[in-house]
Amino acid sequence: MEKPAPTTTPIHPLLARRWSPRAVDPDRPVKPETLQILLEASRWAPSCFNEQPWRYLVFDARNPAALEAARSCLVDGNAWAKKSPVLLLSVARENFTHNGKPNRTAQHDVGLASENLVLQATELGLITHQMAGFDAARARELFNIPEGFTPMAMIVVGYPGRLEELPEPLQEREKAPRSRKPASEWAFAGQWDKPFLP
Repeated sequence: MEKPAPTTTPIHPLLARRWSPRAVDPDRPVKPETLQILLEASRWAPSCFNEQPWRYLVFDARNPAALEAARSCLVDGNAWAKKSPVLLLSVARENFTHNGKPNRTAQHDVGLASENLVLQATELGLITHQMAGFDAARARELFNIPEGFTPMAMIVVGYPGRLEELPEPLQEREKAPRSRKPASEWAFAGQWDKPFLP
């Protein structure tokens, strides 16, 4: 299901097409080579000092036990995501490797890498959905994530599924129009709360 953004100013079609659907095909696997393309896209994201603080745990059918463990970390509101053939877990390294000091942009940089990943997925006809709704402490324990690294988001990766297979409330959310706050609420001209206007 395509649902391009109703932009007020033209943007690149790939950006307009990217959204976060929930209807994922549980029976169509994502090839490891395809996942590698997504990870390569994330690899080329910018980062402070070129630190590349992102880490991704990949869960797919090649390791069913690990995939089930990842699914067990999802909160009840994201139970729909348990049907996904692939889950990724993004993780941020919180300190710089060159001096050990806190990297205040680490989580920002992981977000940049993840956006590269989801845009590449969109281009390949995949769907992605990034979720904060998972038990980070459980993920840390299950997957041996060391101290100094913060689990950020669980990411569904798969091919589009059938809308009718979602619970009715989620079907309605999928059909709802996309919306965003106007830029005047968050883009400021030179000082706080003075809207930037073209």
